[in-house]
This record gives sequence, structure tokens and C-alpha cells, in this order.
Amino acid sequence: MIRFFIFFLLILFIPNTLSASHVERYRWLNGETYLVFLEKHNLPVRELYYNLDKDDQRLTEEMRTGVHYQILRNNNNEILQILLPLNDELQIHLYKTAKGYEFEAIPIISTTKKEVLYTQIESSPNYAILKKTGSRKVAGVFVAAFKHSLNFKNDIRKGDELVMLYSQKYRLGQPFSMPTLEAAMIEMGSKKHYIYLNSDDRYYDENAHEVEGFLLARPVRGARVSSYFTKRRFHPVLHKWKAHLGIDYAARRGTPVVAAGSGMIIYAARLGTYGNLVKIRHNDGYETRYAHLKSFRRGIYRGKYVKKGQTIGYVGTTGRSTGPHLHFELRKRGVAINPLRVVQVTTKKLQGKEKTAFLQLKKNYNQSIDLHLKNKTQYVKAPRFEDMSYIYMMDDDYGQNN
Repeated sequence: MIRFFIFFLLILFIPNTLSASHVERYRWLNGETYLVFLEKHNLPVRELYYNLDKDDQRLTEEMRTGVHYQILRNNNNEILQILLPLNDELQIHLYKTAKGYEFEAIPIISTTKKEVLYTQIESSPNYAILKKTGSRKVAGVFVAAFKHSLNFKNDIRKGDELVMLYSQKYRLGQPFSMPTLEAAMIEMGSKKHYIYLNSDDRYYDENAHEVEGFLLARPVRGARVSSYFTKRRFHPVLHKWKAHLGIDYAARRGTPVVAAGSGMIIYAARLGTYGNLVKIRHNDGYETRYAHLKSFRRGIYRGKYVKKGQTIGYVGTTGRSTGPHLHFELRKRGVAINPLRVVQVTTKKLQGKEKTAFLQLKKNYNQSIDLHLKNKTQYVKAPRFEDMSYIYMMDDDYGQNN
């Protein structure tokens, strides 16, 4: 098995370190598939796709428009290595050996920075944040956090203030993946509104009430979670990195599965390792997937509108499954996200020790927010190291192709 070492090298020194090798950066094109990418770069399709197992083939479908990827070439312009980020935890690594090209999924090396934004609003929070940061992602997480509780269209006044405390991942010196909002305040008229990310990974307002979402918590009532969402997991049997882009609910065969939210069914048929699968498109770019179903409920078909809580099928073990369970996925604009971060049944009010801990957390966040309000801190972000690169060097065959 080929082993790799990770080196942090300045691009300026790469020619001296790797002979005349050089790194090229690109953005994944809209509509481009992994197979098209391989063909475009004259890479062997059989070795790098058709010979992969079904799980790895499914991984290649996770490539997203606009994601930055890197190609390492030698002085003959021959491709030595490629890094294709799938999400903020896992990436595809294609590399050349003496026998040809190999495929593997490996963790992404990244750093997380704490950042803060203060600004006054001229017309809308979205525009104000975009003007300061230039980031639609930063603006998006702020707006989404208050979406179900505040009306930005009617209640905002010119000069109202907002503060964001958030963390941002950096890969190759550039912002990477969606930022995580940790706390925020927005002034609307004479009233300040707050939101906080608690230790249970859910958002609460200043009164310790959970922020309400629009989906159900459990598409299978009374089921236990047998496998959680993770973007990288080292498989104990296959001994390779895998992503589990959903939550598994173990339940008896035939247990009803309900729609996690109202929406339009866009798929209801068998699909590879998913087995019997239902896909539902919801508002705001959300999509839910229900896999390994024993069967579909009568009247469930593509194009049908279903309501939240309506039965759509029954727990089974079709496709790649070792026992009866529901594999439930939540995606937003094609990107898999953790259902537990978004999916909620009803608002929850913290009590007892949980509330005491939250109030201390809230106090610490508010002290920081008040400080930035007082100092009118405009925008504090992590420094950019544009010349930093991560190069994966093989200790077996890499040098032969240099």
C-alpha cells in the first residue's frame, strides 16, 4: 500500500524541491462531471472510475461547482497528482505510480480561524455583509440563522447594527467550505436580537429557546440512530476513508417512513446501492433522501406533492445494507449537510444544568459582541497566505516520474 507524507511548502520553493514540478489551481466548472474531468485530462477512466467500488463511485458525484482543486505536473507537463475536495473534511487524491494512476479518498488538511464582523446596515443585512466581506457564504449563514424569526424586509432601519462571530476553515490559504456562525446580534429599530450556537450543536435565542426549523427531526418515529453523519470516517473493515453523508435510523422492517418536510417528489425508484430511494425537493434549495426502503407507499411517484409527516414508504434493507434501517440524507443545493444541525421537531427550551451552562456561554458571547459594538470593529479575519500549498509526495514510486 502506498503511503504518503504531507509537506507544507511555499510555491516559490516548489521548483527547487520537486525538480521542475509546478502546481496549477482551477475551479470546478458548472455541469462538469468527474468522468468528463478524467476524459478532458486524458486520465484512465477504467482505473479511476469503473474499477472503483460503488461507494467510491458515489463519492465522485459529490464534486461541486466552483470548488478549487489542484493539479501537480512535472516539467513534461505530465500529471503527477490531483486533489479534488468533496467537502470540508474529505478529498479525492489521484496520483501517478510506476503502474499507472491510483484513486484514494483522504482527509483534507485545513486550519480553522475565528473571525468577527461589525457593520451598520444601509438597506439589508445581506447587502451590508457582502459589502464588507465579499462573501456570499458569510452573508448566507447570517440570514439563514434569523430567517424563521425575523422579518428583514419590513423591520430594518438604516443605521441598524449587526455583529457576527464565526469560524472559517482555510485550505491552501483560502477560505474553504461554509463558515460556522457561533453568535450574532442584529439591531432592528431599538431592539437587539441574538442567536447562539450551543454546545449541543443547535442554535438558541437569548431566552434559551431553540431556533425553529422547518423539518421533522425523525422521518422514522421511535427509531434509534445507528450511524451518524460524518464527512470522513476510516472504515474499520475496508481500511479506507469513507464519508457517511446521512443518518441511519435502525427500525423493524415495514416501519413507516414519513416525509421530513413538505415538498415535491423528484425520484421514487431503485438506485444502485441506495436501493429503493425517494428524493423530495423542498423550499430554499433543500432536498431529502430516503434510502433502502422495503417498498413505496401506494400513490408515491415522481411529481407528486407530499406534506410534512405523510408516509412515503417503509423501512427495508434494499441496496447495500446489512440490516433493516432508513438511510436519511439532507442536502442543500446538492451539498450534503448534517440533518441534526438543521432538522428539528419543535422548539426546545433549555432547563436545569443545560440552561445554566448556556447562560454562561451566552454571557461570554455577549461580552465579545458588546466589545465589538463599542469599538466599531469593522472586519477582523485571518491572514491570507496565498503562496502556501499542500503537496502529497509518495514515498514509493513518485520520484520515478519526476
